[in-house]
Amino acid sequence: MEARKILEQFKEGKISLEEAEHFFRKQPFEEMEYAKLDTHREIRSGFPEVIYCSGKADAHFVKIFHRLYEENKEVLGTRATFHQYELVKDTAPNVIYDEISHIIKVEKNDKKRIGKIAVCTAGTADIPVAEEAAQVAEYFGSNVERIYDVGVSGIHRLFSRLDVIQDANCVIAVAGMEGALASVLGGLVDKPVIAVPTSVGYGASMNGLSALLTMINSCANGVAVVNIDNGYGAGYIATQINRMGCRKTEGEEN
Repeated sequence: MEARKILEQFKEGKISLEEAEHFFRKQPFEEMEYAKLDTHREIRSGFPEVIYCSGKADAHFVKIFHRLYEENKEVLGTRATFHQYELVKDTAPNVIYDEISHIIKVEKNDKKRIGKIAVCTAGTADIPVAEEAAQVAEYFGSNVERIYDVGVSGIHRLFSRLDVIQDANCVIAVAGMEGALASVLGGLVDKPVIAVPTSVGYGASMNGLSALLTMINSCANGVAVVNIDNGYGAGYIATQINRMGCRKTEGEEN
């Protein structure tokens, strides 16, 4: 629970001074021997801790998943497997597993989403990484517009959705092969573009290295690049930008 909510509940008489004091006396992390859960991360950064599921032992994954759910009443895991979903599906209420993005999550039903992030892919094969970015951004409270399969080999497809893309507070460009989509978008919008190279392509694409180098060497301004296949990182940064864009809009209206 956020510190602000604790203070509000104390002010309204919903919790006692002792209960509020107990919250603030807790360590900023919880020791679990094999893990140290960063329970105060949302207080510091505005985002709760997320589970990177790949490679975790079954017992460790289950205990971490349930403990984060108890702490936040929702939980998100990336790079999860169907096996891991089966481990928690009977004990975690409303848990969802998406086989495309490999995201596992329990999400609050009444979550408010703000602003807009446009998530674009060059091809259909890039969708798994794009969905990781899109669902992470949605989980963190952003509205997401998906514009898939608009790569440069048929650039007229991109122009048909350009009005939607230009209206977003931030654009995520997901592409493999030569990774040209990010540069094209960078020259068409006045908002930040987050480029995500994917490990999609034939031999000379070198598992995404070719797209990564293209994106880093983009001549378009306003293009930032995350690591290969790092949809999570793109969704996180895009949400930060989207929040800033929404705060700016609210300030102008006031």
